[in-house]
Amino acid sequence: MSLVSAMLGDMGAVQSRVLAGSSGCLLALLASCATPAPDAGRTALPAAYEQPAGLTSASAARSPVEWFHGFGSEELDGFISAADAGNLDLAAATARVAQADARSRIAGAALLPQVDAGGNVTHFAGRSHGETLSETDWSALLSASYETDFWGRNRAAGNSARALARASRADRATVALTVSGSVANGYFQVLSLREQLAIARSNLDTAREVLKVIEARHAAGAAGEVELATQRATVAATEVAIPELVQQEAAARGALAILLGRAPEQFTVTGMPLDEIREPAIAAGLPATLLARRPDLQSAEASLEAADADVQAARAALLPSITLTASGGVQNPAVQAAVDTLTGTGSTLTLGASLLQTIFDGGRRRAVRAETEARRQELLAGYRAAVLAALLDVETALGSITKLNSQQSAQQASVSHSERALDGARLRYQAGSGDYLSVLEAQRLVYAARAQYAVYRLARLQALVGLCRALGGGWPSAPLPPEASASATR
Repeated sequence: MSLVSAMLGDMGAVQSRVLAGSSGCLLALLASCATPAPDAGRTALPAAYEQPAGLTSASAARSPVEWFHGFGSEELDGFISAADAGNLDLAAATARVAQADARSRIAGAALLPQVDAGGNVTHFAGRSHGETLSETDWSALLSASYETDFWGRNRAAGNSARALARASRADRATVALTVSGSVANGYFQVLSLREQLAIARSNLDTAREVLKVIEARHAAGAAGEVELATQRATVAATEVAIPELVQQEAAARGALAILLGRAPEQFTVTGMPLDEIREPAIAAGLPATLLARRPDLQSAEASLEAADADVQAARAALLPSITLTASGGVQNPAVQAAVDTLTGTGSTLTLGASLLQTIFDGGRRRAVRAETEARRQELLAGYRAAVLAALLDVETALGSITKLNSQQSAQQASVSHSERALDGARLRYQAGSGDYLSVLEAQRLVYAARAQYAVYRLARLQALVGLCRALGGGWPSAPLPPEASASATR
């Protein structure tokens, strides 16, 4: 400990002498290379969203990362939890976070002295004029070196690495949000295909019932061959759609298994009717809250902070570097000389300081500074673009929900009226007071209405998932911190 204390004390003394001896030069360099304040470019945010969508304005009491609980499906909750543990894209993102953390620790280590311990043994032997001489030299030394961070270059590099580590965590959160949204969409896709399959089978049953009526009328001579052949073709066409839907459901189920990090074989989905899926109440909030909600915007902001620090480090690299060194320990001989040696074992202490200023490097360091400044401008433009894209995502999702809300009653009425029309046309035809073309047209309408309504319900659920993703997970669980609204104008 006394050696380290002495070394640090000498470091301070040497640093003071070096700075005093070159203050004029350094102040001139500092004046020409000082780091200005970061550019205060601002992105104007609207006061409110254009699309209202009839959403609740109250914040729900749950974490944004648990937005999927609002759909009220325990199976979906379990699948998303399984994806968080088994999805391979998430595993890769987690590994990237660990790498970024390690790089942050590496950069932070430059702010501390480096201490090394070493030993050395050298044996010399020689013979001349019939005389043999030998000598064994050895040493056990503790050495330390420290680059003074007077201009803040190492500290800026550490700040950059820590900001990039935060960006990596935000990137993982973005992947997690994307995966959870994809799992929800995939789950709803499986349920929708099963519902469409049930509708197709119901349509087939209806077509077969009509065929029985036509066959009975044909046997009685009240229906012609054209009517019979047409209805048989309708039954066959309805049968053809069923195997295709079965294959689509299997493919959607396999894709869902892959998202969970599982093999598609033996993967099952219990499922529930789409009508039993709840529609979560979502608080869209204000546009500025996106900066605190969306992890992709947090990543872009952290990357911009890292670029700011890189600019500071590049500018500081133009200034002189000061390195202090010290070593001490025990060696034999105690002092090495050019000709003779001071025999015997003794303690040794060496102190040193160096000042290095690049005079000519072909403009390399200034080019590095120009590159980092241009990189910062690129990231600033990218950050602004990401904010605008986030606003567009929310507006698009709100617009989709607004459109679907306006269609809801019409979709339900289409199914209800077409089913009643088919029942009436079939009864009239069976009683002999109606024509087959009316029955055929009623069949076509009811099949189309049922299929369209199944697609509509899927689109509605997927639109809600899209809104949750656009809002960065759904809604905040607590009031936003003051710095969130301040960063919104960056």
